[in-house]
Amino acid sequence: MLYLDNAATTPVRPEVLEAMMPYLTQWFGNPSSHHTVGEAAANALTDARARIARILGMRTSDIVFTSGGTEANNLAVKGIAIAAQLSRAATRGGHIVTSPIEHESIIESVDYLTRVHGFEVTRVPVDRAAKIDPEALARALRDDTALVTIGYANNEVGTIQDVATLAAIAHERGIPMHVDAVQAAGWLTLSARDLGADAVSIAGHKLGAPKGTGLLAIRGRVPLEPLLHGGGQERGRRSGTEDVAGAVGLAAALELAEAEREEASARVTALRDRFITRVLALVPAARLTGDPVQRLPGTASFTFAGTSGEAILLELERRGVVSSSGSACAAGSDEPSHVLVAMGIAPEVAQTAVRFTFSHAQHGSLDVVADAVAASVIAVQSGG
Repeated sequence: MLYLDNAATTPVRPEVLEAMMPYLTQWFGNPSSHHTVGEAAANALTDARARIARILGMRTSDIVFTSGGTEANNLAVKGIAIAAQLSRAATRGGHIVTSPIEHESIIESVDYLTRVHGFEVTRVPVDRAAKIDPEALARALRDDTALVTIGYANNEVGTIQDVATLAAIAHERGIPMHVDAVQAAGWLTLSARDLGADAVSIAGHKLGAPKGTGLLAIRGRVPLEPLLHGGGQERGRRSGTEDVAGAVGLAAALELAEAEREEASARVTALRDRFITRVLALVPAARLTGDPVQRLPGTASFTFAGTSGEAILLELERRGVVSSSGSACAAGSDEPSHVLVAMGIAPEVAQTAVRFTFSHAQHGSLDVVADAVAASVIAVQSGG
C-alpha cells in the first residue's frame, strides 16, 4: 500500500520515538515536581523549548506547548483577540481579518468570537489559485482590528501565501499577525524574521512526531488571554501538566525536518511536478487546483469534472494507493470543500477533488501512481 495522505498525518519517525522513550519510562516525572524525577523532566522540557526556539528564531519563553495545531490556532485567535478586547476595557466588539480558505480550527474560532464576544470579521477573498491580494488585505484593516490570521500554506491545495508581505501590511497599522504554519512546517522556512509573524502554530504529527503534540510560538510583547486555567504552566498561558515526552519528540522532529528541508523540498518538488504533468496528460478531465508554482513541494491536488472524488479514492485504494479528498478534519462531510468554492470552483466540481500529499522520504518515480489515477478515473466514468 502506497500512503499519499501525509497532509493528514505522518508516521512517527524512529529517531523521534527513540528520543521520547526515556521520558515515557525512566524519567516520567511531572516537570512541576521538586524531586529528581520531576527535575529531570523539567530539564528535558526546557531543552526541548530552547531547541524549538532556535529553529523559529524566537525566545525560549515564546514557546507554548499545546495538544496540537487545533489548540494552537484556538489559543492564538481567541487568546489574542480577547486580550485586545480586555485591553480596551470592553466586553464586546472588535475586528478580525482572515481568509475564506483557512483550516476549520481558524474558521470555528473566529465564528466563536463573533457569536460570543461580538467581534466582526472580514474575510479577504482569494483568487482562483487561492492567493490573497496584499492590497485587499490592506483595505480590510480597521482601527479596531485586533488580529490578522492567515495560513502559511493551504492544507487542501498547497498554495503558499506571501505571509511576510501580509504581516508587514498588518504591522504598519500596529496589528499582530498570526500564521497557521501547520502544513508548511518541514517544507518552508519557519524563521519568525522571514515570516514577520507575531504568532506561529505548528502540529507535531505532520512532521513525524506523535498526534497530540504541537505548539504556539508567540512573541512575549503580544498579550494573550489563556483558554485553559489551572496550575499556571507555560508561563500562565496554557495550564495543565506538560507532555514532556511529546515536547521532546516535537523538538526532535522539527530538527530532523529542518536539517532535511532544502534537499527534500527540491527532490519532492521535482517528483511532484512530473506527477502533475503525467496526470494532466493522461486524464483529460483533470484540473490542477491551487497555484501551479507557489505550492507546497509535497502537494498535488486535482478536480476530475464529471466523476466523484470519493469513488476515485475507492478505486485508487483498490489499486494500492491511499490518498484523500481534502482536509481530514472535514472528512465525511457532504458539503463541497469551502476552500475550492472560495477559489471560484463550482460546488459540483469541488466534490470531485482528490489530493495527493507526499513525505520527505518520497523517492523514485510516481508514474505508477499517475497511471493508477488514470485507471481509476476511467473505472469511475464507466461505472465499473
